[in-house]
Amino acid sequence: MTLNEYQSAALRTANPDLTPDERLLDAAAGLAEEAGEVLGLVRKRAFQQRESSRDRFAEELGDVLWCLAVTADALGLTLDEIARANQRKLEQRHPDGFRPR
Repeated sequence: MTLNEYQSAALRTANPDLTPDERLLDAAAGLAEEAGEVLGLVRKRAFQQRESSRDRFAEELGDVLWCLAVTADALGLTLDEIARANQRKLEQRHPDGFRPR
């Protein structure tokens, strides 16, 4: 599955009753919320010695991906073009791969 195929599939489950601005706000807020849930799992793992399963992380990261896909669409962007632009930026920033300063 490509990123754009995922994005198309994810958009099938977005609320069709929202206006474009409402969809953007809902998805961007969801992105922050779901990223916070991932952070919560990491925090519990790091500071409370409470392990979360790989499946639990995958579930939360999937929610992040869904929110990202809908946010991007609301802005007229595809996940493929976001990934390509980010890869170009990383190649320019670290042409030989990451090297600590």
